[in-house]
Amino acid sequence: MPRAPDQESRAKGERPPSAETFENQILSLVPSLRRYSRSLARSDSDGEDLLQDCVEKVLVRRDQWRGVNLRAWVFTIMTNLYRDRHRRVSQHPSVELNETLGLTAEDVSGDPLEKTRLQQALNALSPDHRSVLMLVVVEGYGYQDVANMLAIPIGTVMSRLSRARRQMAMQLAQNNIVSLRRPK
Repeated sequence: MPRAPDQESRAKGERPPSAETFENQILSLVPSLRRYSRSLARSDSDGEDLLQDCVEKVLVRRDQWRGVNLRAWVFTIMTNLYRDRHRRVSQHPSVELNETLGLTAEDVSGDPLEKTRLQQALNALSPDHRSVLMLVVVEGYGYQDVANMLAIPIGTVMSRLSRARRQMAMQLAQNNIVSLRRPK
């Protein structure tokens, strides 16, 4: 298998990529990391917090990167941060002040009805199913990559993805105003 440029330079005993190159690679991942963090956290503000924590951890632990598949390494860090945060929150529940007072501002871009339906369907998924769905469908990772990132067997990835798709389809079909099939 051909080596990536990073691996070739390390194999020859050269220095790892410069900090500037590493930071540029991280910056190029921010849009997909943002989508993934928001889908995991189920809110824009919590997603942004997760994104910021992830980028900070990646930059601080840059020396732990082995030079292979930066994207997978960063997504794995984000998944683990989310799991740790989710575990911590479930052990020590709290109430968001803005949610109780109804002070959150709604995003009015796009079709609000469709966006709301899709968000509700995504929120109905378990965190495990939602993370697999987002990594495969939205971010375009292969099953083996997702299995490695989430530290689960590839069969589990496939079954979670299948269940997530089925649940999303059922959820979206329940709220359908117009029938998508012709009457028989």
